[in-house]
Amino acid sequence: MSAASPGLALANLPTNKRFVTINLRGGMDGLTAVAPYGDPNYQRLRSSLAIAKPGEEKGALDINGYFGFHPQLELLKPLYDKGQLAILHAATTNYRGRSHFDGQNILENGTAKPYGADSGWLNRSLNLLSDGERRLGLSVGHAVPLMLRGQTNVQTWAPSALPAAEGDFLERLMRIYQSDPTFSSALSEAMKSAELTSNVMANEMGNGGKKRSRRVNLKILSEAAGKFLAAPDGPRIAAIESGGWDTHAGQIGRLGGKLKELNAGLIALQQNLGDAWRDTVIVVVSEFGRTVAANGTRGTDHGTGGLALILGGAVKGGKLIGEWPGIAEQHQFQGRDLAPVNDYRSLFKTILHDHLSVRENHLEDTIFPESRKAKMFDDLIRPT
Repeated sequence: MSAASPGLALANLPTNKRFVTINLRGGMDGLTAVAPYGDPNYQRLRSSLAIAKPGEEKGALDINGYFGFHPQLELLKPLYDKGQLAILHAATTNYRGRSHFDGQNILENGTAKPYGADSGWLNRSLNLLSDGERRLGLSVGHAVPLMLRGQTNVQTWAPSALPAAEGDFLERLMRIYQSDPTFSSALSEAMKSAELTSNVMANEMGNGGKKRSRRVNLKILSEAAGKFLAAPDGPRIAAIESGGWDTHAGQIGRLGGKLKELNAGLIALQQNLGDAWRDTVIVVVSEFGRTVAANGTRGTDHGTGGLALILGGAVKGGKLIGEWPGIAEQHQFQGRDLAPVNDYRSLFKTILHDHLSVRENHLEDTIFPESRKAKMFDDLIRPT
């Protein structure tokens, strides 16, 4: 479908900035992803799960002589060194229980308690950012997450096994309904979506148009998100989810594989965003962290303080932000968890305010109610 197809001439979008959330469902172990190998308590408490020191076999990728990235997170080290990645450790929501369902709900609804709202904070943000004509939000995956549910309509995309329609199908419909403004507008939107989808699906097809037999993982979803967001008149805000981060047993191999998948997904996002990378912020979060000490089945249990990664060309990184409480027993939450000293809402508010220009009163009153104590971080987003 050519760029000159009818109905594709659109007004300028309300923002040229991009924002992507990646939600790692299950409780990602931040103490493995970004390991405090320099803490004398780390090797003792983590036992066989501890990441080796930099320079040793399968050792951490050094950050600052104290923290290091898991060796599977190969992309993060150069991004950090270039100042395009920041790290927030010991971060979480207001939730202090250990239920995945409650933890995920409060993370996505943006209030001070589980089930405090039936809409998501990202959808409420879109309601303020949207001009009412274009769907700026994009859900990538088989279900729209709570974070993106609400009053404002969003686009959706998921890999499909259904056969594609003939190339001129929508154009023929447009000719039939061009005199009807309602149908014509809806079809114009569908044609644009079809064009973007065809570009995305091209990478999923093998020779002869046969779909590759690849498992739908974070890399595939990230490739799609990057292509949609890179389009001049495509969406601007996307939400991606990844499951399987609950590592109660056999954590070394399982988590290593998931971190490798995350690394591949972030590479795919960066590559497919192209020039739009410079205007992008990506945030990686999970509903809570894991216990500081290993359990009896070579894994970790549900914890509290977790990890957020903030990356992109619009990030002023190369640093750790927030407070670090340490992992010694006297500093642990309830004698077992990394203390939750940083609020995810502080991070989200910073990105929405400094990157997407959402007004502070809207952040406090509408998007994150009861969050005035969650203060924004300074100097995290590059000025434009």
